[in-house]
Amino acid sequence: MAAPALKHWRTTLERVEKFVSPLYFTDCNLHGRLFGDSCPVAALSSFQTPERLPYQEAVRQEFRPAQIGDSFGPTWWTCWFRVELTIPEAWVGQEVHLRWESDGEGLVWRDGEPVQGLTKEGEKTSYVLTDRLEEGDPRSLTLYVEVACNGLLGAGKGSMIAAPDPEKMFQVSRAELAVFRRDVHRLLVDLELLLGIAKAQQLEWVKSHYPGLHARLQEFACRGQFVPVGGTWVEMDGNLPSGEAMVRQFLQGQNFFLQEFGKMCSEFWLPDTFGYSAQLPQIMRSCGIRHFLTQKLSWNLVNSFPHHTFFWEGLDGSRVLAHFPPGDSYGMQGSVEEVLKTVVKNRDKGRTNHSAFLFGFGDGGGGPTQTMVDRLKRLHNTDGLPRVQLSSPGRLFSALETDSGQLCTWVGELFLELHNGTYTTHAQIKKGNRECERILHDVELLSSLAVARSAQFLYPAAQLQDLWRLLLLNQFHDVVTGSCIELVAEEAMCHYEDIRAHGNTLLSAAAAALCAGEPGPEGLLIVNTLPWKRTEVLALPRPGGAHSLALVTVPSMGYAPAPTSLQPLPPQQPVFVVQEADSSVTLDNGIIRVTLDPTGCLTSLVLVASGREAIAEGTVGNQFVLFDDVPLYWDAWDVMDYHLETRKPVRGQAGTLAVGIEGGMRGSAWFLLQIGANSRLSQEVVLDVGCPYVRFHTEVHWHEAHKFLKVEFPARVRSPQATYEVQFGHLQRPTHHNTSWDWARFEVWAHRWMDLSEHGFGLALLNDCKYGASVRGNVLSLSLLRAPKAPDATADMGRHEFTYALMPHKGSFQDAGVIPAAYSLNFPLLALPAPGPAPAAAWSAFSVSSPAVVLETVKQAETSPQGSTLVLRLYEAHGSHVDCWLHTSLPVQEAVLCDLLERRDPAGHLPLQDDRLKLTFSPFQVQSLLLVLQPPPN
Repeated sequence: MAAPALKHWRTTLERVEKFVSPLYFTDCNLHGRLFGDSCPVAALSSFQTPERLPYQEAVRQEFRPAQIGDSFGPTWWTCWFRVELTIPEAWVGQEVHLRWESDGEGLVWRDGEPVQGLTKEGEKTSYVLTDRLEEGDPRSLTLYVEVACNGLLGAGKGSMIAAPDPEKMFQVSRAELAVFRRDVHRLLVDLELLLGIAKAQQLEWVKSHYPGLHARLQEFACRGQFVPVGGTWVEMDGNLPSGEAMVRQFLQGQNFFLQEFGKMCSEFWLPDTFGYSAQLPQIMRSCGIRHFLTQKLSWNLVNSFPHHTFFWEGLDGSRVLAHFPPGDSYGMQGSVEEVLKTVVKNRDKGRTNHSAFLFGFGDGGGGPTQTMVDRLKRLHNTDGLPRVQLSSPGRLFSALETDSGQLCTWVGELFLELHNGTYTTHAQIKKGNRECERILHDVELLSSLAVARSAQFLYPAAQLQDLWRLLLLNQFHDVVTGSCIELVAEEAMCHYEDIRAHGNTLLSAAAAALCAGEPGPEGLLIVNTLPWKRTEVLALPRPGGAHSLALVTVPSMGYAPAPTSLQPLPPQQPVFVVQEADSSVTLDNGIIRVTLDPTGCLTSLVLVASGREAIAEGTVGNQFVLFDDVPLYWDAWDVMDYHLETRKPVRGQAGTLAVGIEGGMRGSAWFLLQIGANSRLSQEVVLDVGCPYVRFHTEVHWHEAHKFLKVEFPARVRSPQATYEVQFGHLQRPTHHNTSWDWARFEVWAHRWMDLSEHGFGLALLNDCKYGASVRGNVLSLSLLRAPKAPDATADMGRHEFTYALMPHKGSFQDAGVIPAAYSLNFPLLALPAPGPAPAAAWSAFSVSSPAVVLETVKQAETSPQGSTLVLRLYEAHGSHVDCWLHTSLPVQEAVLCDLLERRDPAGHLPLQDDRLKLTFSPFQVQSLLLVLQPPPN
């Protein structure tokens, strides 16, 4: 009898590795024996098209003979293959697969139905024709394989994030029938797991304390079962969409799940997005969602997030149970190493004994392979390893809730310390998003008022749903963020143009209905879509295409007739414009006084009543600065902290500043500025009568590479924190870098305004389409344009228009009116032509008694019969407890509170007193009301 050989540990491990390897020694190892006998397909033919044809149309095309090795393409085309098969008689009793390997993303069609994806990147290279060929089974059949000429993650030239290669060609490398050896597959999976168990990780695992998975789950995720998760229309960005847009993501998503699958989601499943607003917990809770799952914060560049399972508390105090899978991935493959990492890395061991393991090709799609599923089945009860169960999100969160008594709570935003460049990249997409959010807001309001005033007007519910869904689609986390390829960016801009065009048509129709029945010639209706009275300078169209300035006053959420002739100067001080001998210009409206030096920089901004200077001594504001912007890898996504080391002020030439409008109702000055060799900027600085802020209308022709343009305003203010607007509220972030958590916020996001205040005085920076921002020390900085070259080499190149504004104020920004000022900048008064004369008197539909409460949305209820029920959405904007009255001139029959999905609160009936409803708010609370209206007279 031979003596047992001494086994060398490393040699043995490497022998097993090679024995199961898909790369090495496949002519003699186990992986090479997965398939037995094989034969070529009986016939292969194809046709190519640049279109995405439906199956029924594609199979009627002219197919030409094809063979292995043929090339097809180029990028973004589709190649359809007809695959004719004849299974050998000798294979009776065997499992038979179609083996298919090609570049691109494939989809198998059988009997007119899509049955499986095929992609080398997703490790799906065979399709099961039959798991056992029987005597009576047909031996011949025809399949179609639809192959898109792109990879799982696009078609980057040379790297995943590079711009697409438009000339790339694709190839078929395998198309054959083969017998699949299921017993070999099972042995292969077992050996892979044993190899993983045998590996400097098992020792650490034995030493560490870990929670077992004692999941008491109510159902298994069976093969082919679909578990609805997410709750939103798309996997949206968590920073840039407005509060109302976030509500619509859930409203459209939850209603769709209910309609298609019979139930709504109880989990918000958002694995891949670039940060999470502090208002998401409140929005989730009011949409029937109590659980939240993501993993993206594992990408933090500076600080490791301290929890994997915790309660997340939002801006208003709402809480949801949050879980970050400890494996820090949504694309795991079921290896022993990954399973061990899930337990070892869990930062909440001892507080909870369960965690999620997300397996399959998650990024780009593809899902799990059979091998992954088989690996995890083996781990159901394997000695020395965590117990793994295939389960559902619902059962996971039920188990987490059971153990939630000791969980920690995280308060406020979940800020991703990476991908900060997405707040700025593709500025035209950002502008389209902000403009279309405004258009849909205005259309819904005016259409609601028209329904209340005219029995003949029909609320355009179907059109608005289509437009909202286009906008929500563009709020996907790689579109509105600008981290998309050129083709997607072009489609997004087309969507925005559709929303603008159809939205303006709907606005005109609603205005016509509001003016119906008025006698006389055509008129002009001045509409205020905001919930407070406004007096502003407006450029009104005049006969012959000219425009004239008029000071108009319009009541809250209502309209007023346009002035019929030029108005005299208002009783308050007009705007004075003075150009000094040194070419500097001063604009003064009695509220603020603005001084520009000969190059267009802001040397002084004074609050006239107090004489308080807002610009720091020895500095200038409106200073454009250029930075080198070369991230480590993720070009469109990232801006790194070291870009701040390359700050270069853009100096203008003296003498370029000139007076534009000479004063009266409006005064302005303008200048030109060269930015590098290839880019230039022109700007008009505008001050209106009675306006508390100065506007900077800016046009840039941008042709740079890896540069970052910002504008800075050093303030004569000292504060350790700055305030930034977010969805339905605001929050504070530090202006210092005391800790690594502070430093990691060197570039942050905001919506319409940010403010730096000390006791009694502050300075606010407003904008109409920007999101990237920062306040370092006393310098407010607005991020304007980037120039990344991947994945879209043309990103941001070309012409841009945008406006920002500067508002010095006495006291707090809440009491000074910064919030309504930013709304007014983003929601200009509308001058809408009416088919008949405009109503002779002004009219207001809604107003709110407290400046702390904003009436954000007025729309028709989703299930409103004949438009008789409206939904109103309001939120507390100051961060205070407040009681207020909502006034309405509409004929209200009933008022009741509802959630964000417009479901009635059984205890939410509101009594109507003298056309008023009393409402009570806590800080940053969002409330929705259902108003049932009396039908208008015919």
